[in-house]
Amino acid sequence: MVFVNSSLQSSINQLKLQPLPYQRPLLMIGHGTKNERGRQTFIDFVEAYKKLDTSRPVIPGFLELTQPTIQEAVIACVEQGYTEITALPILLFAARHNKFDVTNELDRSRSPYPQLSFNYGRHFGITPKIIELWRDRLAELDKPEYNPRNIDREDTVLLFVGRGSSDPDANGDVYKLARIIWEGSGYKTVETCFIGITHPRLEPGFSRAYLHQAKRVIVLPYFMFTGTLMEKIFDITAQQEERHPEIDFACLPEMGIAPQLLEVIREREIEAQLGQVAMNCEMCKFRLAAVDEHGHGHGHGHEHGHHHHHDNSDPYAKVKDYHQRIWKTP
Repeated sequence: MVFVNSSLQSSINQLKLQPLPYQRPLLMIGHGTKNERGRQTFIDFVEAYKKLDTSRPVIPGFLELTQPTIQEAVIACVEQGYTEITALPILLFAARHNKFDVTNELDRSRSPYPQLSFNYGRHFGITPKIIELWRDRLAELDKPEYNPRNIDREDTVLLFVGRGSSDPDANGDVYKLARIIWEGSGYKTVETCFIGITHPRLEPGFSRAYLHQAKRVIVLPYFMFTGTLMEKIFDITAQQEERHPEIDFACLPEMGIAPQLLEVIREREIEAQLGQVAMNCEMCKFRLAAVDEHGHGHGHGHEHGHHHHHDNSDPYAKVKDYHQRIWKTP
């Protein structure tokens, strides 16, 4: 298995970001993880962005599982005398956490401070800079040190691995991004799969890749930071490599602290400050449910309860169960 993790610090240091319209504190909100390496990577990411512009506070906060919490991050801003905060979800796609859980936490954190207001930004989504990031990393895998058998791209299958969501709209975006990265790449094909919740899962993803009689399989985990799920992807890929010695395998790492991501953060921060945030809600299952029930749209979760399920059960493990549940709202 091949890991590509080139030093990016020099290119980060050379970044020149657009100036901010306002000097408001920025709250960067991560999902949260019990994996300490994953937590620290997020903290390092926030610090890297903060160092590029020290004109205002940049504070990390986690939705769940670890600290500092969103509420603790908000209190840190209030204690410094700020009444207006930019809040950015450091999330790849617009699924439940972005639409409901983060906004609920912001509402809860604001309730003791009536003078406080938030400019809420949007998720990363599908952007040219992220596509550029992956194309650059895939080009690295063409070099002899990573492709010693010089296997052609037309004999290579790209296996695109998403996190997996209970939001069909977000899952559809994973397929769209995988297709865009494949377009013009020269790879034989791209297969899309997920490490959890939705289907197909990673093991069936490998099985589908083998149907194309590939000489090489490149695994692209679409993750921002390391953590338990990234480790699981590496482990499963290593198992597949042992079972199929006739095939070359390469597994890319998570995006990590990449200059392209820092540039996207700046774009999202400026959008939020200027009130230019826009989300496509037409295919959001929460909006569709609200329309069915009330005859009008929804506000992406400010009126909904806050609850997460992080036990060891997998209610979506069987495809039949998944299809029966997926368009239902909590």
